[in-house]
Amino acid sequence: MKLQDVLLKAMAKKITWWDAAEIIGVSDRTMRRWRERIEEGGYAGLADRRKGKPSGHRVALAVVEEVLRLYQQVYYDLNVRHFHEKLQTEHGIALSYTWVQQALQGAGLVAKGRRRGKHRRRRERRPMTGMLLHIDGSKHQWFGDERWHDLIVILDDATSDIYYAQLVEEESTRTVMVGLREVIETEGLFCSLYSDRGSHFFVTPKAGEKVDKHRLTQVGRALKELGIQMIPAYSPQARGRSERSFGTWQGRLPQELRLAGIQTLEKANAFLRERYVAEFNEKFTVTAAEKGTAFRRSARADLSWIFSVQTERVVAKDNTVAIADQHWQLERTRFRSSLAGCTVTIHEHLDGLVSIRYGPHVVGRYQADGTPLAAQSKSEPDSRGKGGTVEAVENHKQVSHRSHRPLEISPTTRDSHFPTAAVPVVLGLKKTNKPRSASRRG
Repeated sequence: MKLQDVLLKAMAKKITWWDAAEIIGVSDRTMRRWRERIEEGGYAGLADRRKGKPSGHRVALAVVEEVLRLYQQVYYDLNVRHFHEKLQTEHGIALSYTWVQQALQGAGLVAKGRRRGKHRRRRERRPMTGMLLHIDGSKHQWFGDERWHDLIVILDDATSDIYYAQLVEEESTRTVMVGLREVIETEGLFCSLYSDRGSHFFVTPKAGEKVDKHRLTQVGRALKELGIQMIPAYSPQARGRSERSFGTWQGRLPQELRLAGIQTLEKANAFLRERYVAEFNEKFTVTAAEKGTAFRRSARADLSWIFSVQTERVVAKDNTVAIADQHWQLERTRFRSSLAGCTVTIHEHLDGLVSIRYGPHVVGRYQADGTPLAAQSKSEPDSRGKGGTVEAVENHKQVSHRSHRPLEISPTTRDSHFPTAAVPVVLGLKKTNKPRSASRRG
């Protein structure tokens, strides 16, 4: 039945207006309004009165032109969300995100997004900070030119709080260790670390298969000493939280560096450390499900030893050890005249210095070029206590046990070679004239 026929039946009182509203599928209020408009202007009163009238929410043409101009000339490399924030904070243009997105897409300045893939179940966040940390590196043209750098980021799974973010030439064992050590020094020890299966994190015997948890890398060895569990990810989707974070970094950081006029790695890292990481956390950090923290204070004073590249070598006959083309000459030690044939551990520290240990003893310290470090001057205090080396806290003085009985040679048992006027020989003590007790006489 047509709308016109229903209204005619209601006007002819064949059916009630409430029945007509139910048949048409409108509310009673709408039907009352229609009835009044029909009585005033006939069927023409049912026409849409908004036709031919401009919308009250219409954006002025000058504002539209200004938005498009700003995007084309100033913010051409920002994503839509970032551009929408700049319009509000920098230019005072209060438009909805949807309107800005549709305007840029309609003008052909922004491509429409792709359809999402198959449905995946979201992994819940850890309830407390410090329970699980993500670490990953993203290779990108962060300065907007032909240069490629890696951005290493360490974030908390519970809050997405960024604890460390620095640009490096390439992600490696040393650059990863620098970030982990800084987080442990500033925040404390955490429970577990989630990462990809890069060669500096895990040993994968065969590509695509599970990692070998019994063969530790330098990073794996350091974290095992600290009691931190390492969790490998077997797909990019498994690291969705860190992957989405990097999508935000790639859509914002290059533009922020360009707007700040930064083109060098040192200035970019200073910008990240002093300003941008705090701004990033303020925008994207969420509240943890539970109060408190799983971070615990580290009691280890030897983090510089733990976070070092350690290699075992056998000392050659000329008391030298070598890695590739680099040789280190070992000097004579107090406890051993020669270390030839002994197995020592070479510690390549993150600051470029090299230390060599034989068991608990430090038998050599060298600069990055292999030059031995100068011995500690006598005017400087020695590094005794928990922070010092084992050799530094050893007691070099002779121990005297005064409670022991002096060792004597009795006159009755003296050999005929000794003169009769000779005094008793006491080993280890001075001459004494005290007479012996009666019970000791022969």
